[in-house]
Amino acid sequence: MSKATVSAAKPAAGTYNYDDIDHSEPTGHGNSPAAWTTVFVMLAGAFVMSIAFVIANTPIFIAGGVVMVIGLLTGFGMRKAGYGVGGSKLKNSGH
Repeated sequence: MSKATVSAAKPAAGTYNYDDIDHSEPTGHGNSPAAWTTVFVMLAGAFVMSIAFVIANTPIFIAGGVVMVIGLLTGFGMRKAGYGVGGSKLKNSGH
């Protein structure tokens, strides 16, 4: 075993590129009808699955999983239809 010390390369002063991702432009928070619809439908599916888990009912649990998949597909479809962030169907309010 070597007794040599190992040190990581330190970035230059003023450089904040910690994870090799460009953080100079904000990515937003997904504030769009597509994102909100996806979240609400998937929350409903997770709620159904939680209740089904507690009462040990497998068919209802699977139905909750199906609702969650429907939520993903709905969000994807709405995004493709122009209701996602920067979509063609949304007014640009300057935010």
